Amino acid sequence: MGFSYLGFLVMVCCLQLLVLVSVSTKNLPIINFDEGYTHLFGEDNLAIVRDGKSVHLSLDERTGSGFVSQDLYLHGFFSASIKLPADYTAGVVVAFYMSNGDMFEKNHDEIDFEFLGNIRGKDWRIQTNIYGNGSTNIGREERYNLWFDPAEDYHQYSILWTDSQIIFYVDNVPIREFKRTESMGGDFPSKPMTLYATIWDGSDWATNGGKYRVNYKYAPYIAEFSDLVLHGCAVDPIEHMARCDNAEGSEGIPTGVTRVQRIKMEGFRKKHMTYSYCYDHIRYKVPPSECVINPQEAERLRTFDPVTFGNGRRHHSKRHHHSRTSQAKVTSSI
Repeated sequence: MGFSYLGFLVMVCCLQLLVLVSVSTKNLPIINFDEGYTHLFGEDNLAIVRDGKSVHLSLDERTGSGFVSQDLYLHGFFSASIKLPADYTAGVVVAFYMSNGDMFEKNHDEIDFEFLGNIRGKDWRIQTNIYGNGSTNIGREERYNLWFDPAEDYHQYSILWTDSQIIFYVDNVPIREFKRTESMGGDFPSKPMTLYATIWDGSDWATNGGKYRVNYKYAPYIAEFSDLVLHGCAVDPIEHMARCDNAEGSEGIPTGVTRVQRIKMEGFRKKHMTYSYCYDHIRYKVPPSECVINPQEAERLRTFDPVTFGNGRRHHSKRHHHSRTSQAKVTSSI
């Protein structure tokens, strides 16, 4: 009898947790595609579905595709539920990112989610990156595995950008917190940016440094986007004045990392992070100034890749650095 009652309590707690997660998602100010976005490139490879609530981006031998926010933003919360292509996806790159490369060619800012495809039987990888004021010589990449298959269902990927921090979330779990420091100066993204979503051929670098390329026998590759959130300080492109969106639904917008979330973030990073620029001794003899070295994190990565995260003696051609800003410039003119 006692065991059954305990089981009932566990079931109730689980249901309460599911309700909380559901309410959190429902509270977000979700918009239709036409309310906040426009077609970027790819002709018919962009399809608006579900009465304007979802977008499908496809990549085939002709072209990739993408969309872009109608407004510029200075800070805010930006999110989408994304389902990635399945099967053989080597060389395929899906990106959900912010950039102002079209306005500031030599000193642009960027905040990136990049999803890197893989050969059959191998998992997608996720990469985050941050550039500020054209600091592309300091790639701030981190790379991770995921605890789920992102091609099986939709999962929520979000960016919180304020004047003091940038936080990346996956399904409401923060996976990376990037804090502004005085020593960074203008390297922290601080100029208005546009939000982009793209799918394109990254054969030259995306999978094992270009060893595995896109195989169009498996095309079209389709990335599905839904639950679109654009909640921030929109900027007038002429006067460059920011107006913050305090619309209904803002109660679902996070403002930082809670204590419980921090525990989850530390657990995620310990289990799933496979690369961090802060520990890359091949690229940086001295870590960039904003890096806070965690000895346990350093030791785990050193075990994972003793060359990159150890003494860095052997140089090799593996590429961790890449920016899609040049890709956006090229494809937007197609």
